Amino acid sequence: MEYVKSLWRHFFGRRQKYIIVPFQPDVDYGTKQGVLAVQGIDFCIETNGEDHHTSKFNLMTRNVDRCLVIRRGQAFKLDLLLNRPYDANKDALSFIFYVADVVKRGPSDDSSAAVPLLEKGSEIVGGWNVVYEGQMDSHLMVAVTAAADCIVAAWRIDIDTKISGGGSLSYTHPQPIYILFNPWCLNDSVYMPGHSHREEYVQEDGGLMYRGVYNRIKPTPWNYAQYEKDILDCALYLVRDVGKVKGRARSDPIKIVRALSAAINVQDDNGVLLGNWSSDFGGGTSPLKWVGSLMILQKYYEKKKPVKYAQCWVYAGVLTTVCRALGIPCRPVSGYDVAHDSQGSLTIDIIMDEDGNTMEDFTRDSVWNYHVWNEVWMDRPDLGSEYSGWQAVDATPQETSEDLYRCGPASLQAVRNGEVQRAYDALYVFAEVNADKVLWKYSGEIQPLKLLKRDTVTIGQFISTKAIGSMDREDITNLYKYPERTREERATMEKALRRSEHLFARYYLNDAFNDVIFDFELRDDIKIGQDFNVVLHMRNRSSENQHQVKGVLRVDTVTYKGVTGDGVKRYEFDTTLAPEAKEEVKMLVTFDDYYKKLVDQASFNIACIATIVEAKYDYFAQDDFRVRNPDIKIVIEGKPVSRQEFTVTAKLENPLPIPLKSGKFYVQGPGLDQQLKIPLDENVAPGAVATVQFKLTPPWAGRHQISAKFDSKELHDVDGFLSFLVSMPSETNGYTNDVADGNPI
Repeated sequence: MEYVKSLWRHFFGRRQKYIIVPFQPDVDYGTKQGVLAVQGIDFCIETNGEDHHTSKFNLMTRNVDRCLVIRRGQAFKLDLLLNRPYDANKDALSFIFYVADVVKRGPSDDSSAAVPLLEKGSEIVGGWNVVYEGQMDSHLMVAVTAAADCIVAAWRIDIDTKISGGGSLSYTHPQPIYILFNPWCLNDSVYMPGHSHREEYVQEDGGLMYRGVYNRIKPTPWNYAQYEKDILDCALYLVRDVGKVKGRARSDPIKIVRALSAAINVQDDNGVLLGNWSSDFGGGTSPLKWVGSLMILQKYYEKKKPVKYAQCWVYAGVLTTVCRALGIPCRPVSGYDVAHDSQGSLTIDIIMDEDGNTMEDFTRDSVWNYHVWNEVWMDRPDLGSEYSGWQAVDATPQETSEDLYRCGPASLQAVRNGEVQRAYDALYVFAEVNADKVLWKYSGEIQPLKLLKRDTVTIGQFISTKAIGSMDREDITNLYKYPERTREERATMEKALRRSEHLFARYYLNDAFNDVIFDFELRDDIKIGQDFNVVLHMRNRSSENQHQVKGVLRVDTVTYKGVTGDGVKRYEFDTTLAPEAKEEVKMLVTFDDYYKKLVDQASFNIACIATIVEAKYDYFAQDDFRVRNPDIKIVIEGKPVSRQEFTVTAKLENPLPIPLKSGKFYVQGPGLDQQLKIPLDENVAPGAVATVQFKLTPPWAGRHQISAKFDSKELHDVDGFLSFLVSMPSETNGYTNDVADGNPI
């Protein structure tokens, strides 16, 4: 008896909460015959939540109709309240588990399981088990384990009881049990080794994505909010109703993630997000104003209609939320100078005219300043164990895969080794990060294209994700490809070209010309509101020959997808370089030149096309450049303590030489069910600081993140974040505050 008491204290030490189902006439009759009757079940929310790392889910913490959220392949505890003590010599118990949304099911199939109560030591390895743990009076304690490969869904539970030689009864519990993937379980196909990895890629509910250009990488905060109201139900809805994943496939992370990559966009179904890469966001929300996934998924789940609008990082942020809610390790990943290979040729062919303008009618491929996608962690039994681990998946609708706008999961091991025919979409992902960029000069319909430049290096730079346990950037380019300019990288590219069946000769190569060297100089830290210079350096290495150089310097606005917008400034030059002479061409670009022409994310394309006249040698170079927006500075007052309100101050200095009008702050943080919108009462003068204050009450101790956006008529895409620790009430004397101020790196 002392052993049973110790079990009780260990598993159910806190006050228990039972859901009691009123007796029905047949139950009354059965109990008169001595049949054991289940009167209620305590889900042991606190104990199971801690053991299964699910205690933060709103389903587990809400005041009414709490549901149990657990992970497959791992035991969880139930405390059954019976009408009398259980007697193993005469009572038989069977537990029937079944997927709540499946109408037609067999007695024991993929969507249901009938499990008898077993003694310890008689469990079925890897399958469903219900094991006797002990009892005290009319309380029976059992340990239940869902199969490590069971369907991820909301499950119902019935308990059948029968007395030897007599009648039987059945109990149906009114609340479902949510069963998720389990990265802590060795037998689960999403098992991830390493506590810190699981904490970062499954449990963390806030983080960073990276935008900008390769030489001005911009961290962007995002609130994933996977634990909040309706998020888990929405994730399951996307798998079941939008992704149309049926039957056994609902246990397979490969099929689920592939379906989700289509369900997050609206192209083929009633998905979550409608993309918009224009400058008109009427009827919806600009992608630059979203701070996290919470409002998007709650609004979508309520209306079951697509939310407007998204661009790549919004798709990636929402997919991260959905995967982490389901228990699939997931992280957003950003790459710079990322290729969009529309033809599967593994080359990005760009046709230029005489002035260095891209000829859009002839150019189908493009290079995005940056692109954000996702990686998920899982086994790949369909490919072989060597292809397990991180898999690339992309919810941004770019090209179709098997007739739907989706991409992945593509094994990073397959991508790195150029095995482009491996499922799914390894060829497209390989081209995104490793295609060759080829610039051609168009001189007329009857003239052949002339190869200006072949770039084998710049595509796929600085592939980045948030580092584990910190707000730093981790460069993971080596997971996607061998170092540029190495023999391994070129051999991999050639292998990929052969396997893609698009290998073809390159014609009309420029003759070697080494006399004149060109180089760009561009300041790399220009804050919006400042002027900047574009400088082209030229050096004649010949000690005998002079050279006439004619050309054009130009600055154009550009979207992050690489689409050129309005011209900002253009300067033509014609100069003669004496032997061994050095010369520079300088063009000043003022705030007045560029401000009214900026497109969504303050990016420019700087380009030069020059001709060495007598040698008929053409030189072309371009670079991406972005003026830096200011950062929102976030400061908290005092030492944050769980479930206690504290004050937060957010500040922004106006960097522009003009006032900011109709300014608004948007905030997401701990304890907020909805995003805060804080409008400013007055304009912000040049150089002045806009300041707002608000209150937060963190619901639990541990690491939290505050994410903020600012938007006005004159200034967009401004954000900031603060990562900090919240103490338990008894830990305030030992408070530590880890802060990342959100400055670009």
